[in-house]
Amino acid sequence: MEIGEVVKKLEIMLQNPLPGRLGQVTMAPQPVDEERFVSMIRDDHRKGAVLMLFYPDAGSSFVPFIKRPNYPGVHGGQIAFPGGKWETEDGDLSVTAIREAEEEIGVDGEKVRILGKLSDVYIPPSNFMVSPYIGFVEEKPKFIPDPKEVERIISCPFSLILDRNIRKKTNVKASSGLNLEAPYFDIEREVVWGATAMMLGEFTYLWDSQEF
Repeated sequence: MEIGEVVKKLEIMLQNPLPGRLGQVTMAPQPVDEERFVSMIRDDHRKGAVLMLFYPDAGSSFVPFIKRPNYPGVHGGQIAFPGGKWETEDGDLSVTAIREAEEEIGVDGEKVRILGKLSDVYIPPSNFMVSPYIGFVEEKPKFIPDPKEVERIISCPFSLILDRNIRKKTNVKASSGLNLEAPYFDIEREVVWGATAMMLGEFTYLWDSQEF
């Protein structure tokens, strides 16, 4: 799908009410951790933002994901959208999303147009409330991964994200030590699960519900 068509549809989609938990839970690990859904969100939670960025390449639309290096911590080795912690100088969280995309994958922030955002996702293990923003650029970026933050960049065709055949389930061991059944998106043989899958769950739920 060409980028102009995708952007037009995203603009229509993001004018509608967000499904929130209804969409997120479709890709949430089981049993569902209700802490993610307001019941036990800590007062001292930190704020962060990620960017779901659409860009054109060879007449189609793509979205970049990052694979984080393996390091001690709850998110080592995981697949995610570029993003990170809110800083006081950012002001708005959309600025955080763009700044982090600049730092982690080399996107020119001045060329990013923010279209809107999805519902916030709380991540209990790291105590972050993450705001997922949706944006686009009119030209394919020259990606430059930050070696400290990014093991590799995955350029995912947008059509693949919408393909129900890549939505699968596996067993994972959470940072708490619990074994969970986790729905995931199979993207380039990587398991995209957890908070990122929940964001994609809400996105695809909302997209599929539209009558474009």
